[in-house]
Amino acid sequence: MQANVKTKNSKNLNVKALVDSGCTYTEIDKQLVKEKRIQTKLINFSFEVFNANRMKNGEVTKVACLEIKINEYKEQLEAAVMDLNRMDMFLGHN
Repeated sequence: MQANVKTKNSKNLNVKALVDSGCTYTEIDKQLVKEKRIQTKLINFSFEVFNANRMKNGEVTKVACLEIKINEYKEQLEAAVMDLNRMDMFLGHN
């Protein structure tokens, strides 16, 4: 699905987002963060991320503060920054 995202440094982006019911956190691709120069912040703790098959997929050490809008729904959230390969965002439980 397409989602409109506004970053903390006032960039408006149209991104590809996957709603993932198995995903505990909302995540944003680290390459997208780098390319679009999306502002991030370090978190006080880090946590490991695992795929559904229990293989480790990385460690999260920073988040991006975003406002996401899908159709008429709008929410402010912190997205974990990690490698998502071919997807811009995963929308998780948070």
